Amino acid sequence: QLQLVESGGGLVQIGGSLRLSCAASGFTLDYYTIGWFRQAPGKQREGVSCIGSRDGYTNYADSVKGRFTISRDNAKKIVYLQMNSLKPEDTAVYYCAAFRSVSPTCGWRYEYEYAYWGQGTQVTVSS
Repeated sequence: QLQLVESGGGLVQIGGSLRLSCAASGFTLDYYTIGWFRQAPGKQREGVSCIGSRDGYTNYADSVKGRFTISRDNAKKIVYLQMNSLKPEDTAVYYCAAFRSVSPTCGWRYEYEYAYWGQGTQVTVSS
């Protein structure tokens, strides 16, 4: 019933940009924390960014800080991840995930907090 669908991935040159979207259905987005995660081949899944409930605060992994921006449009039920200055090490499958919350803060230390997950979208960065 509750679904998240990612889109916007693709192939991009080093230094280029992509905007990922995470569309929610089956629930009202406002009071959910949303996170973006990624998993590269042969590596563990890692948290990239998150945004807290409603118009919440944001967090970013050190590796993407200053390059990526997370935002949400609660009316459209879409969360975005704007990715700029892309590097080869950004190559991964990107997932959005969500859990119900009233907290304006967020994190990703415990992935089990995120009860709902999308199917992922591939991002490939190359020369």
